Amino acid sequence: MSVNSFGRMFRFATWGESHGPAIGAVVDGCPPGIALSESDIQPWLDQRRPGTSRFTTQRQEPDQVRILSGVFEGRTTGTPISLMIDNVDQRSKDYSAIAGAYRPGHADYAYDAKYGHRDWRGGGRSSARETASRVAAGAVARLVVPEVSIRAYLVELGGDAIDRAAFDAEAIGANPFFCPDAGAATRWEAMVDDARKAGSSLGAVIECVASGVPAGWGAPLYAKLDAELASACMSINAVKGVEIGDGFAAARLRGEENADAMRAGFGGPQFLANHAGGVAGGISTGQDVVVRVAFKPTSSIMTPVQTIDQSGAETEIVTKGRHDPCVAIRGAPVVEAMMALVLADQKLLHRAQCGG
Repeated sequence: MSVNSFGRMFRFATWGESHGPAIGAVVDGCPPGIALSESDIQPWLDQRRPGTSRFTTQRQEPDQVRILSGVFEGRTTGTPISLMIDNVDQRSKDYSAIAGAYRPGHADYAYDAKYGHRDWRGGGRSSARETASRVAAGAVARLVVPEVSIRAYLVELGGDAIDRAAFDAEAIGANPFFCPDAGAATRWEAMVDDARKAGSSLGAVIECVASGVPAGWGAPLYAKLDAELASACMSINAVKGVEIGDGFAAARLRGEENADAMRAGFGGPQFLANHAGGVAGGISTGQDVVVRVAFKPTSSIMTPVQTIDQSGAETEIVTKGRHDPCVAIRGAPVVEAMMALVLADQKLLHRAQCGG
């Protein structure tokens, strides 16, 4: 069985391949009566769209979304919402050389081992192209949680981290890296240019913060809010690590340092810290929900890498074509979408059990 869907009450499934005629998503469980049109979805897709700067793949995809079902007279009907995005700028011939060999770090061998047959054109379902479908579905999810504000940004690229003291939210949309530190963004320009010219690639870390999440969303054990977020973000192609709150840094703290101390506040506790990332015991605390996601370097590179072909013979491989020198540069809208999708699901689960 192949699993292509995520969520419990607010569910979505993505479909399509990188070099197929189209990609898309089906969103099921969306409450009825919500105002929805393509214009509610398109701005988020435009943020993820390729070819918008020299730092991303030059594949030219307009990523224009069409709503095929689930909306009538501008409002959701409560039935499945089908979203479609045409692929218009595929160049499958760029991948003909890798049809019989495996790209190290990519899913080529794993797909062959599992299915015995794979779509080698751009990586098929393993391509970052699939994430456009998630962004479209996430735009619908945002409308289910209007009380929540979600923002993602790069905090590290190629091992070079931002200066937290220089954090400027206004800078995030003012550079091609979704970077809140203008100085770091300038350094990253040179780093990405150098990697691309060398035929290589870089990894990066994205931080995502959701503000306005009420206390009480989540569950104690098997639908923990942080576990669902970790699962959602780990499902993004190229992601190799997820932290909630302080994450691994918490293991280097003492108990009194890690505790999110509380004092009396208006309408609830006033927290003096947020080491837990807004989640305690799998349930939201009302603080900002904070997730960090590590993206590996793009596996499709022009630098020769040792590999084997389908017969087991040793060879070298060079992946031609148009690739992101750092796939995480377009990852911020994707992480935001997964945050929105999880929170929409958790809100509806909470309402189903506890009302309100």
